[in-house]
Amino acid sequence: MTVASGFVTLRLASLSFVLSYRAAILGTVLLAALLIAAASAALTGSYPLPAAQAWATLLGQSNNTADQVILLDHRLPRILTALGAGAAFGLSGAMFQTMLRNPLASPDVIGFTSGAAFGAVMALVLTGGSILLGALLGGAIAALLVIGLSWSAGLQPNRLILIGVGVSLFLTAASDLAMASLDALTAADMARWLIGTLNARNWTDVAVVWGVFAALLPVTLWLSFALNRLNLSDDTVTSLGLPLSPLRLTITVTGVVLVGVGVAVAGPLPFVAFVAGPIARRIIGGGRPAILAAAATGALVTLLADVAARAIPLVHLPTGVFTALIGAPVLMWLLLVQTRKGTL
Repeated sequence: MTVASGFVTLRLASLSFVLSYRAAILGTVLLAALLIAAASAALTGSYPLPAAQAWATLLGQSNNTADQVILLDHRLPRILTALGAGAAFGLSGAMFQTMLRNPLASPDVIGFTSGAAFGAVMALVLTGGSILLGALLGGAIAALLVIGLSWSAGLQPNRLILIGVGVSLFLTAASDLAMASLDALTAADMARWLIGTLNARNWTDVAVVWGVFAALLPVTLWLSFALNRLNLSDDTVTSLGLPLSPLRLTITVTGVVLVGVGVAVAGPLPFVAFVAGPIARRIIGGGRPAILAAAATGALVTLLADVAARAIPLVHLPTGVFTALIGAPVLMWLLLVQTRKGTL
């Protein structure tokens, strides 16, 4: 580690990362907020757990069966799934927004999330399972469809966003239509899932989302160097020796996989991918994509929304209702900013 002129350089083998003091401090604060939110989520609910009691249960020093079931079988899987899905959405959103140089170009706006949701619904309708595979295929098909329709003398972000919104609406309607073939109970469950919910998560969901996220993390860290330079013009990026087309393809594939696994375990949570990147950039500063900060922000937004969903007694609203309440004002603010800049 090297410290110089307000920056901290971290070196790990052949990799190195440069952080400003501001980024390091605020990143630590963000991590602390995540830990506090996770602890609060574990202790609160319709069955409150005192901190000492919960800690004893985690260490295996409690013989209270109710505490073990509530904490280990219900709350911990739900918390870890929320963190993993939120991080996947936040990371994917920041990658697409950086690649397309537009904060509106997140996967939930341009149709990739809707594609993953449609694929999951079709997998359930046709096979009765395989939601993860269906989500991945649906996200990939949506990405190919949006990029193919918007490709005209190059990939223009504003054109892609508008076409993506149209594709998103079409796929959402197609998902609703596909659910007509399900029985009433399954259709009702799927309707809640399509809003985005973390109800009844288990350790399999935790293993899936964190396994995929851990597998892709080295790729995203490797891509962070290029992503820091994609804010520049295409000619400048090419002059730096970066292969632009293969790079965009790698980012797209990685982002779609992250969206697919997030949708598979938590449903198409609205606006998490959209808000994580802009909020992370505001927190960290410096004009960089803040990829890891975006992942942490997405995890925090998802967890806080789920805590809010559980805090309302008797109603049990889906988590997606609260992520939408967080994301809608940010969307309106960004639309105003883009309009004033003349980039919309």
